[in-house]
Amino acid sequence: FFWFFFFDSLQDQFDNLEKHTQWGIDVLEKYIKFVKERTEIELSYAKQLRNLSKKYQPKKNSKEEEEYRYTSARAFLATLNEMNDYAGQHEVISENMTSLITGELTRYVQELKQERKSHFHDGRKAQQHIETCWKQLEASKRRFERDCKEADRAQQYFEKMDADINVTKADVEKARQQAQLRHQMAEDSKAEYSSTLQKFNSEQHDHYYTHIPNIFQKIQEMEERRIVRIGESMKTFAEVDRQVIPIIGKCLDEITKAAESIDHKNDSQLVIEAFKSGFEPPGDVDFEDFTQPMKRTVSESSLSNSRGDGKSEPKFGSKSKGKLWPFIKKNKLMSLLTSPHQPPPPPPASASPSAVPNGPQSPKQQKEPLSHRFNEFMTSKPKIHCFRSLKRGGAGPEDFSNLPPEQRRKKLQQKVDELNKDIQKEMDQRDALTKMKDVYIKNPQMGDAASVDHRLAELGQNIEKLRLEVQKFEGWLAEVEGRLPPRNEQARRQSSLYEAQNTSAVNSCAQDRESPDGSYTEEQSQETEMKVPATDFDDEFDDEEPLPTIGTCKALYTFEGQNEGTISVAEGEMLYVIEEDKGDGWTRIRRNEDEEGYVPTSYVEVYLDKNAKGA
Repeated sequence: FFWFFFFDSLQDQFDNLEKHTQWGIDVLEKYIKFVKERTEIELSYAKQLRNLSKKYQPKKNSKEEEEYRYTSARAFLATLNEMNDYAGQHEVISENMTSLITGELTRYVQELKQERKSHFHDGRKAQQHIETCWKQLEASKRRFERDCKEADRAQQYFEKMDADINVTKADVEKARQQAQLRHQMAEDSKAEYSSTLQKFNSEQHDHYYTHIPNIFQKIQEMEERRIVRIGESMKTFAEVDRQVIPIIGKCLDEITKAAESIDHKNDSQLVIEAFKSGFEPPGDVDFEDFTQPMKRTVSESSLSNSRGDGKSEPKFGSKSKGKLWPFIKKNKLMSLLTSPHQPPPPPPASASPSAVPNGPQSPKQQKEPLSHRFNEFMTSKPKIHCFRSLKRGGAGPEDFSNLPPEQRRKKLQQKVDELNKDIQKEMDQRDALTKMKDVYIKNPQMGDAASVDHRLAELGQNIEKLRLEVQKFEGWLAEVEGRLPPRNEQARRQSSLYEAQNTSAVNSCAQDRESPDGSYTEEQSQETEMKVPATDFDDEFDDEEPLPTIGTCKALYTFEGQNEGTISVAEGEMLYVIEEDKGDGWTRIRRNEDEEGYVPTSYVEVYLDKNAKGA
């Protein structure tokens, strides 16, 4: 009973050890899963950091690249680059943890499972062997006990037969022999039982003092190795992070260094250089004495800012540094002064053209002082974008005359540098082809020398064209920098809008009105007109694009446009609408590229294109 109790207790210990070692393996697998998820997080974090850095990187050939000349923008770019390196360190963490922890522990777990299985198999085998020995001992013991009982019964039967006088001698002898046989069998069972018992005791001693302790020792060593291994893995887990800390610290140091390199003074100076116009502030406005009975005149400084230079004719829009209206273009000024702004005439009472043989005429305007119109224009909110000097589609004039002097000089210098680079590239190609041609001439088997003549001729033409372009832009650049006198007035487009009046006074000027496409139209007095000489701004509009059409119209009546800014139409004529009525009773139309003007809205029937811009 005690042995069975001890055997059951040992079996329970094996079960407990089996459960515990399985729990150890589960812990190891759980830790492997934890590290694997950590590596996935590191990879995801690194990917997000890289995407973030890439998202805010400047686009190639975009305006953002120009912004990175400022120290603050360069510091931000350095931060983005360092964040990219910072993300790389997290990728290193993920790679090292995968190779040094996850991979190694996964292989170790497989080995550990095999070793654990082998140890418990040996333990079960030893248990089965000792159980078999015990069963053999029990069988021998029961057989010995049975034989002893049989020998006792045979001895008692013999004694009984021997005491009975009625029993024959033969029966007594037979009973005696049977008793001796049973005694012999009992002796043999005893000997066998003794031998089996000694063998079992030996096996039991080896089992409990040798086999089982060895198995337990192996299981213990296996478990201790598992514990040590998981501890080493945790240490490696920390070391992997610690190894990248110096590099991450260096990245952070570089970000700090970039932040410290920001120079606000330098950035401010760059802004000044980038937007410096070169214009000087306008001069003082002269006092106009309205108490004099003589005809009022406008001081030179109120319009042309000649600042007492003694010239009798003001040069509006000239390239002197003292210009007052730097963004007014001459042909736009003509539009300002010629567009009718009086209420249009009513349509004729009869629909027949004969009812109004000469057509209605635009009424004349009342005189107003030029200074009053000028003040209204200068106090209105500037709308540079509405001047077509910027041209539709964003393209500016070739000589950059729409820019202030300083900005124009920079653009021209940049253009000259680009052209020189293009010339150098073409010359390099020409030199290479020339060498190739020489090689072909010396070694005809390598190629035909005449095959490169056509390309050489093309390169020569390209170089000549580029040189002409350089000369043209260098001329403009020299003019801007004051090395050359202004271009000849004969080379400029002459204005035919105004008729010369031999007077230095101007009695009226225009009041601005904004049209749908952003251009300006103004009233103009027909009694007196101002002579504005041609300026350098004229060149900017030599190739100016016309306003787009927004519909068509049909003339209901004949209209004789006798005033500046109006156009004559015949009844039934179809024309293009380029500016619809804005509430003043006039519609701007076009007959062809050279003929456009205003007609009374009541004289035409308008068909606007719904898809047209501004309709």
